[in-house]
Amino acid sequence: MFAGLPLAFAAPWALAALVLLPVIWWLLRLMPPRPREVSFPPTRLLLDIEEHEETPQRSPWWLTLLRLTLAACLIIALAGPVWRPAEDVDSGDGVLWLLLDNGWTSAKSWDEQVTAAEQLLNTLENKSQPVLFAATADGPAQPLEPATAAAALERLRALQPRAWAPNRSELIAGLRKAAQATPPGAVIWLTDGTQQNAPSRFQTDLASIVGDAPITVFEGLRTPKGLKALSNDTDALSMTVVRHPDDPEATVALRALDLKGLTLGQTQAVFEGSATETEARFELPSELRNDIARVEIVGENAAGAVQLVDDSWRRRTVGLVSGQSADLAQPLLSPLYYLQRALSPFSDIRVPREADLAVSIPALLDQGISVLILADVGRLPDNLVRDLGDWVSGGGILVRFAGPRMAGGTDDLIPVPLRKGDRSLGGSLSWKQPQRLADFTADSPFAGLKVPAEVTVSRQVLAEPTSELPDRTWSTLEDGTPLVTAAPRGRGTIVLFHVTGDSSWSNLPLSGVFVDMLRRILAVSNVAPQGSPTGDAGAGVQSVLPPLRLLDGFGRFSAPPPEVTPVTMSDFRDAHASRHIPPGLYGSEDGFRALNLLGPDDTLSPLDTEQLGGNATVMAYPSSDPVDLRATFFSLTFLLLLADALIVILLAGGLSRLHLRRSAASAAAAAILAFGVLGAGIPKAHAQTNSDDVRALEATLKTRLAYVITGNPQIDNTSAAGLYGLTQFLTERTALEPGAPVGVDIDRDELAFYSLLYWPIDPSAQKPSDRTMARIDTFMRNGGTILFDTRDQLTASANSFANTPETAKLREILSGLDIPPLEPVPPDHVLTKAFYLLETFPGRYATGQLWVESLDETPAASGERPVRAGDGVSPILISGNDFAGAWAIDDTGNFLFPTVPDDPLQRDYAFRSGVNIVMYSLTGNYKADQVHIPALLERLGQ
Repeated sequence: MFAGLPLAFAAPWALAALVLLPVIWWLLRLMPPRPREVSFPPTRLLLDIEEHEETPQRSPWWLTLLRLTLAACLIIALAGPVWRPAEDVDSGDGVLWLLLDNGWTSAKSWDEQVTAAEQLLNTLENKSQPVLFAATADGPAQPLEPATAAAALERLRALQPRAWAPNRSELIAGLRKAAQATPPGAVIWLTDGTQQNAPSRFQTDLASIVGDAPITVFEGLRTPKGLKALSNDTDALSMTVVRHPDDPEATVALRALDLKGLTLGQTQAVFEGSATETEARFELPSELRNDIARVEIVGENAAGAVQLVDDSWRRRTVGLVSGQSADLAQPLLSPLYYLQRALSPFSDIRVPREADLAVSIPALLDQGISVLILADVGRLPDNLVRDLGDWVSGGGILVRFAGPRMAGGTDDLIPVPLRKGDRSLGGSLSWKQPQRLADFTADSPFAGLKVPAEVTVSRQVLAEPTSELPDRTWSTLEDGTPLVTAAPRGRGTIVLFHVTGDSSWSNLPLSGVFVDMLRRILAVSNVAPQGSPTGDAGAGVQSVLPPLRLLDGFGRFSAPPPEVTPVTMSDFRDAHASRHIPPGLYGSEDGFRALNLLGPDDTLSPLDTEQLGGNATVMAYPSSDPVDLRATFFSLTFLLLLADALIVILLAGGLSRLHLRRSAASAAAAAILAFGVLGAGIPKAHAQTNSDDVRALEATLKTRLAYVITGNPQIDNTSAAGLYGLTQFLTERTALEPGAPVGVDIDRDELAFYSLLYWPIDPSAQKPSDRTMARIDTFMRNGGTILFDTRDQLTASANSFANTPETAKLREILSGLDIPPLEPVPPDHVLTKAFYLLETFPGRYATGQLWVESLDETPAASGERPVRAGDGVSPILISGNDFAGAWAIDDTGNFLFPTVPDDPLQRDYAFRSGVNIVMYSLTGNYKADQVHIPALLERLGQ
């Protein structure tokens, strides 16, 4: 810092030249200006000679001040002034270790973290100091060895926040091995400010590995809030919101979304005082709550701020039917009493008033129940068996409890054949003592539940021993006889408890495991078994769940990477989101399970830096980027130099021919001096400030590619670099030699000069005004083409499981236009042969479609649709493949972004796609007309 100001100098030794200013002042005082020359006849010299000399002996004070200021500005410029410089960080000698936290807790302030890392690496690159770069959430498979700062910068640019917490301890072995090969000179750790829940010795181990090397820890980032402990009770869908202890924000907004990304409800949660947890509730009808697929904290954009909701969390509507009807006066003896108490916390119960099963069961099915429980119902009528069989095949869950009536005989709606009668103490098959439950097997839906030792069974119905019995058994007694059996039927399941639903045959209904077993059964049921396309009745009995859609660090859906393998059901129930099992959806489109990031016991604890020892220094992340002032001071020096030269000319008699007085020269010089001093503060003018005539000439004298300026510097820079790369490719490969690409402000610039506009979608941008939309509509009517690029193909769902922000913004923009019907580019479209022969149109991503106007659905009358394509050219093209990202190059010709996947052939086809799109917009459908040439030549006799 300099004089208490946020100002530093790259070469402070150059400021020593300021001591020469008094010498310069003394020399200027002794250097008089050039005498003024006056033409006069010799006689006038004798008559009007004066006794004193007119030439001043020293320079005017203001000229001396001007020259001293010029010298001071030059000295300061040479000293390299920097405004708001970054704090000095001890990088030591030798290899610097740069550790970067890139877990989900870095997502909210990722840009600030990357900026700090870039500043450090740029400094190391200037010093040619080697660096070992490690991302704490990427695991030990990353290269943990010294490399150049330039290589670390490349890795940093490709890095993104992960959807799990960083497991820093995984790096200890690799860091210890690296330290044995080359001890570090210093360690810089860019942390996210949070500590893992599990006890970790990372700080202690790191301090012991680096020894006496200094450790600098950056902290102070904004930590995103998280969601955990989802619960769907009778009144509301509730969850716990957690925050970092240093987070001052007390109010948080949440929203619930359905499968299509539409908002179903919004709520707020408030933290009391310094509390780090609070509850949020969505008090919605159960039917509406069952449509919720995702709950997120507004504005956090982090994986931990998202709770995915699958069918297992949705409230089922359960119908209860008893084979007995005389227990109303004694409710504790009713078979439904314990079932109602066990199911009511997590389901909506329907109990019919009609005792006639032929009336009550169809009435329950008409209410859209998900699960039907029959307590001691023996044999059902044949027509009811058919109806129930169809309902189960459609995705329903039928749960039956045994009893005296079932022991006397039953129908076909059972998972396994039963023996007649029952097994009880004192009979021919009597036990010496009641049997306990055996532990649940790993392939059972009840796996992981703890079996209480006090639960015993004194009576049951027995299953016939068949070859299918072991595969259909979910639970057994200690002697191996089945307690719960199940069998799939269509998209549904039939489950049988071989005991009663009350305490007459066992004390199982009195235990807590009974509630958990019923919850597991309901979890495999479909919310709406009849007609629901997304039911997952079979998901509960899947043995393996492949990754379907996973969350990235920002909480967005992405395609699962190849290293994520399927998870068995038993492992998935106890899984905690990590690098090996990222949070997201697992299963298939017909049935999936959600794995959320935060568990019920997870917290956001502050990082403990005291374990690093006395060599650690804690610093805050820089709040703003440094500003290099050298260009400003050099510009000011040049302006002062021009002012000095002009003043010297004036003092030498430059105004004498205009017959002006010397005072006028002094006033002009002072005005020029004031202009020079103030000129340093004038901001640089944008290209958009040129006159309309100049811009019109630039646009018409040479064909140029144009892109829409969004106001987002990152997106606009990518668009400019992308069109620059496409321009170079067009110049090399085609006869077209476009000029430099130009950015267009759609609010005020003339659009008619361009045949094609590239419009990248910025989800945070405001929707254009009605006047602007009218200008866009006019541009499209007159034959112009707009290529909308949402750039979200990597995160967008192929079947619209959830809308991306870019797609939602595009729909908002297009809602103001009368867009023609669209379709993916057909195989015989002109775009596929405008210059190159293409089948697909990849960009940075290759899986998305390029959409054009549907020619088959074009009305015959042009008045039926305002937007008409000129010369057969579609007025609109839509893609999500990020064309500009694939075309973007820098001044040296290097590509700025890798393709996904990183394939040189894909990038070449991306450029070919761009050439075809440009040629298509410039030449129209002339290539389509070529198909008629053979017929024309035949008619001409050639």
